[in-house]
Amino acid sequence: MKSVRDNCGVFGLYSNSECAQDIYEGIDFLQHRGQEYCGISTFDGKIHQITHYGKVSNTFTDQELSVLKGTSGIGHVSLWERQPLTWQSKLGELALAFSGNIINAKELIEEMKSRGQAFYRSYNIEVIAKIIIEAGDLVSGIANLSKKIKGAYSLVILADHGIYATRDVYGFRPLILGQADNRYAVSSESRALQNLGIDIFRDVRPGEIVLIGGEGVQTVNQLDSPRKAHCAFEWAYTASVDSIIDGVYVQEARSNLGGSLAQRDIDEGGLTADIVSPVPMSGIGHALGYHKRSGIQYQEVFLYNRYADRSYTLSTQQARDKMAKRKLSVLPYAIEKKRIVLCDDSIVRGTQIRNKVRELKKAGAREVHVRVACPPLMYPCDFGVSTRSYEELAARQFLKSGNITSMKELKDLEAWIAREIEADSVKYNSIEAFVSALGIPQNDLCLKCWDGLRPTGN
Repeated sequence: MKSVRDNCGVFGLYSNSECAQDIYEGIDFLQHRGQEYCGISTFDGKIHQITHYGKVSNTFTDQELSVLKGTSGIGHVSLWERQPLTWQSKLGELALAFSGNIINAKELIEEMKSRGQAFYRSYNIEVIAKIIIEAGDLVSGIANLSKKIKGAYSLVILADHGIYATRDVYGFRPLILGQADNRYAVSSESRALQNLGIDIFRDVRPGEIVLIGGEGVQTVNQLDSPRKAHCAFEWAYTASVDSIIDGVYVQEARSNLGGSLAQRDIDEGGLTADIVSPVPMSGIGHALGYHKRSGIQYQEVFLYNRYADRSYTLSTQQARDKMAKRKLSVLPYAIEKKRIVLCDDSIVRGTQIRNKVRELKKAGAREVHVRVACPPLMYPCDFGVSTRSYEELAARQFLKSGNITSMKELKDLEAWIAREIEADSVKYNSIEAFVSALGIPQNDLCLKCWDGLRPTGN
């Protein structure tokens, strides 16, 4: 399986004043969703666009922002490609940006080529744009995406009369609406709205198409939604801890997940430990939840390099390993002779957590007990998160086929992982415990990377 190309964060703003600075800040607040490319498009009678390789704050200049004239616009951060992309079409001048992954992109591209269509680099966003432009109007074109695309998308489109925003009919990727002071916005996460002083309005519903313009936020179509399938990994890792997604605070979810791990230890006879610590940054919420439920002292044992990127969301394994080494350094004073409960969001290959366990023991830790918020990752993700192949998943190497169907199998896996990463013990949340911690009905979540069941059924 090739690497999934997840396009990470989108932002849109319709205002009564110049919007470029707000869009710049908006996508900067989404930087954790993708660190390699960024871009902004604005409209003032025509579309102005600038994209960069690199982070938002490092690449955009004041002079460039002054060129991005207009009171409406969209922005994007990504791991894989420059967006937004701009098109001259029969539907007018358009700029598009999306977050997600099209599973059947190759098949759609080949079919379009057979009809004479040409592609620049076969980007997913090109496929989306061509499907939309083939229709007679924008709303019909956006609706056609649900008929032709297999996969996940949250999409923003800048047109001459406003910004269209939509989620796929399953709502895999988050998309949130906001309003304040004659400004109307849409964002992959609420934190970009909150930090701009924009009140959260509501989530875009799965299959909903909204137009953000002079009349505010209008629903222009609502497609049938077979079911919700929100990506559960958003709450455990992807989203920022200060966000709220589909009505659930990320901070609360992570605290509950850590508390669930502590409760399991309590139910299974307790764990004697001196401190509970996180693997920063996403592990902090889980560790705090474990601390509150268990009563074990919270103490950080790693210093986080604030200038480092998130290692999981980098585009190559070499880059991920390099960043993992760079972003955390051990705090020896906090570790010596301590029995440590180390909380993390997930284990993919196991290489990085093994290195951290080794570093802690080398620095003098007596014991390291790893507690993992997510259930064992058993299947690659089709819908956008950077889980890449069966071969890279440590849990899959233990169970070569099938699912974990009993607590005995889960405990056998945990014992094997503990040996592999040189920890004194390892425990995961079960799928049932994870769902309970989120407080979202299981049928409203995509759990495919844990149970192998694709919500779309194809």
